[in-house]
Amino acid sequence: MEQTFTAQMSVFKGRWRLYVVLLNTTDVWPEFGFDRAVPVPTFTERTEALSVLGFEPVPGAEWAWTEDSETYGDPASPVVLIATMQVRSREGWGA
Repeated sequence: MEQTFTAQMSVFKGRWRLYVVLLNTTDVWPEFGFDRAVPVPTFTERTEALSVLGFEPVPGAEWAWTEDSETYGDPASPVVLIATMQVRSREGWGA
């Protein structure tokens, strides 16, 4: 069975970053930083970033967006957008 991972993307320190969550390992999570916070990286830019990291979207996977707040429980806190997608290794991660 093919191992899948979760890719996540969010704004960190004023710029979008995309990273792949590697659970149950001491390996550093692969990360790609975009040079901006606006506009949101396009689907093509995200796919290219995943490729640089050695991953690709699982067939049929789509980006899912959720909202979080910077301050837990404060509805007036600025919104933080987090995107997630299921990905698979292109170069042997988790093989």
